[in-house]
Amino acid sequence: MPIIKSAIKRAKQTIKRRDRNVGIKRDIKEAVKAFHAKPSAETLSKAHSEIDTAVKKNLLNKNTAARRKAGLSKAAKAAGVKLGVTKKTTAKPVAAKAPATKAAPKAAAAKKPAAKTAAPAAAKKAPAKKPAAKK
Repeated sequence: MPIIKSAIKRAKQTIKRRDRNVGIKRDIKEAVKAFHAKPSAETLSKAHSEIDTAVKKNLLNKNTAARRKAGLSKAAKAAGVKLGVTKKTTAKPVAAKAPATKAAPKAAAAKKPAAKTAAPAAAKKAPAKKPAAKK
């Protein structure tokens, strides 16, 4: 057991992190086992999601995750499972609406940089005066 305060704190942090990491890895294993037991689009999506979560939290390297996801997809293809394509079709109308709402803020954003350019010009003049005062 550590004696120094910082070492005690580090030990506590390590225990917390380890518990969190073990839980996430357990979720991955459970999702993959569920997919292998009953291959379906839902279980495949769940397994992919768990792997992506691990990558986001730096538990898995992105290449390792890609390799695991490719293996799952290969198994899904062999089992005749297809991912739902309906998600892609719903994204198109949302993308069409987004540019319409972004058009108004662009006009306001164009005004703001003009105000910012005036402030740096004043800031540039101030340093020029200081060397003259030192002489």
